[in-house]
Amino acid sequence: MIQDLLKKQDDYFHSNQTRSYDFRIKMLDKLKRAIQAYEGDLLAALKSDLNKPEFEAYTNEIGFVLDSISHTKKHLKSWMKKKRVKTPIHQFGAKSYIEYVPYGRVLIIGPFNYPFQLLIEPLVGAIASGNTAVLKPSEYTKATERVLVDMIEKTFDPAYVSIVTGEVEVTQELLAADFDYIFFTGSVPVGKIVMEAAAKRLTPVTLELGGKSPVIVDETAQLDLAAKRIAWGKFLNAGQTCVAPDYVYVHESVHDQLVEKIRTHVLSFYGDQAHTSPDYGRIVSERHFNRLRQLIHKDKVYHGGSCDHKELYIQPTIMTQVEWTDQVMSDEIFGPLLPILTYKDLDQVIDLIRRRDKPLALYVFSESKTNQDKILSQVSFGGGGINDTISHVASPYLPFGGVQTSGFGAYHGQHSFEAFSHRRSMIKKSTKIDLKLVFPPYGEKIKLARKFMK
Repeated sequence: MIQDLLKKQDDYFHSNQTRSYDFRIKMLDKLKRAIQAYEGDLLAALKSDLNKPEFEAYTNEIGFVLDSISHTKKHLKSWMKKKRVKTPIHQFGAKSYIEYVPYGRVLIIGPFNYPFQLLIEPLVGAIASGNTAVLKPSEYTKATERVLVDMIEKTFDPAYVSIVTGEVEVTQELLAADFDYIFFTGSVPVGKIVMEAAAKRLTPVTLELGGKSPVIVDETAQLDLAAKRIAWGKFLNAGQTCVAPDYVYVHESVHDQLVEKIRTHVLSFYGDQAHTSPDYGRIVSERHFNRLRQLIHKDKVYHGGSCDHKELYIQPTIMTQVEWTDQVMSDEIFGPLLPILTYKDLDQVIDLIRRRDKPLALYVFSESKTNQDKILSQVSFGGGGINDTISHVASPYLPFGGVQTSGFGAYHGQHSFEAFSHRRSMIKKSTKIDLKLVFPPYGEKIKLARKFMK
């Protein structure tokens, strides 16, 4: 089945239909109309899969993609233009330029935490760049998967954009197929499997992964605002966000104040009975619920800690007196647990973070430019914020992506267009001018070459 689909997509791509600006705009319009038509179904599906409140489901998933399509349509013509570059003097009579050409057949594998946005947002880039695409939604979010299948199949010719569903065996079959580009969002362990499969065919990839994204709060920070923004970033989507604050390092002099302020804001967001809040999500599956529950150290819970297996509910939980030897610090949490560690020496914190895998995000809360600059200049991470969390992901003008173990490649806005395009270098030489310098016999031409090339 996969091979037949790829053959049809290969024929479609080489018909050159996808190359024109008008076709790409037409397909983006079709996608936008489809999303708008299925908005109600998508909201209901996201509620069913993750208990997403309508506001979060719209702003972080549906509206996010609609805004991205509008931004892409507005700028696509300029992105597609050939970029003239300078030509060295020793190639006099030539013109040099870079053109953006589509890869061909691309595979997009989406995750469960934002099952609509993180599958369709890359599709926007793939369409804008002139590719065909095969989509593989997460098998964990069945309700959203059903809506996506209906939407995609009724909107696009499968030879152009197709959607394939199934368990891990289907993903493995897709990864073994001969795609021209692979875009994957998910965990680090699975990212390594994707990378290994792509390496067998030398297929280029974008990997959007994760990691333990730290927050550093120093003694100069505006604590109430820091607490509010940390609590929001952490417990959004029940902590199932790849750039969510994974843990907090706070200066010991302001530790008690910060912890209590975070607790206060959690209560103001969700109340003291978060399981009754219409604004708080649920864990995606029993497997993930059980994993998270095991990370809760009852003796270190400052707030929260309650769990309901039947509802896949884990209360927003703050843990204090946490150390790196605790189980909650062993890997990316990806859930509503917030460990808080204290520090005296900022240099020691920087060293501890640097000795671990490079995180997808890092957040600094500080009024000290010296401290801000010290952290940002000495720690490698994908992206982040000063005095904020998560918001850098929402800008179409900023590339979003990781570094090394947190992924590589970036997208959003123009960066999506570039991610799904090959930057082809071209030189066009005049037939009216024929410089003899490069051709044998060379004789004394080396003297002239040395004048130009030094």
